[in-house]
Amino acid sequence: MLGGSLRRLVAALAVAVAVAATRAAAAEVDRSFHRDFDAVWGKRNARFLEQGRVVELSLDERTGSRLESKDRYLFGRFDLDIRLVAGESAGTITSFYICTGGARHDEVDFEFLGNVSGEPYLLHTNIFSDGKGEREQQFVLWFDPTADFHTYSILWNPLNIILYIDGTPIRVFKNNEANGVPFPIQQPVHVFASIWNAEEWATQGGRVKTNWSEAPFVAAYRRFDASSACVWRGNGATTRCGGDHLRSSASSWMGQTLDWWSWMTLNWVRMNYMAYDYCEDRKRYPHGFPTECIIPIGRI
Repeated sequence: MLGGSLRRLVAALAVAVAVAATRAAAAEVDRSFHRDFDAVWGKRNARFLEQGRVVELSLDERTGSRLESKDRYLFGRFDLDIRLVAGESAGTITSFYICTGGARHDEVDFEFLGNVSGEPYLLHTNIFSDGKGEREQQFVLWFDPTADFHTYSILWNPLNIILYIDGTPIRVFKNNEANGVPFPIQQPVHVFASIWNAEEWATQGGRVKTNWSEAPFVAAYRRFDASSACVWRGNGATTRCGGDHLRSSASSWMGQTLDWWSWMTLNWVRMNYMAYDYCEDRKRYPHGFPTECIIPIGRI
């Protein structure tokens, strides 16, 4: 028989599990694209389902669709589940990104380049700082992104930007301002989700065009999470930060960098699934790579 102390421990654990499950269920109910986003382009092609917890964005011959977060953020972790267009998707781009706007904009991109049926998607990532981009890295995914939802994450803090897929780091861009490389630290961003036609370059360099007989092309989004982020209230206003954001805390997202195991995991992704890295393109940079490419701590 269980002793009194053990029974109390088991009962306490059961209560804790029940409370956690209740909170998780409440958080799931609380998620709403209606609340967090505006459809700013192609409103008729944004279909909200399950009381706003899921949104489908579609592309047809008339238009695509884009959502923009109602809040702006200065640093944070942004998670979004996406299920990509199944079957024929050549010429299409499904995206999730953060962007400041403006000529000297900062931007971090997940762009999924569609392909002909049966061929894999190509994940195109790019990072802009102070208006300068051209920092492309591309990956072949190690799963079928059309069969189910997967979580794509952007972590942005003053130390680095890290991109994740289902918790696996795939890219890091470190703050190397001390070496003359601009890093996003001052401009607040909106979060965007979109689908659009980019047949000029998206699939096999533009050789394969969009097959409009397969339209509409539909991608689904769910579970947007910006609970660990700082909401920008404007100059002079208090910025409200969520999650563990104190730099002094070991678990703080504001001070998070890649640990040894994460670097090893990222290196595994690079060796096995990277399709293109601007830092290795000697034809593009015959006279020397960009500064961030030759700083040893900045990349693997």
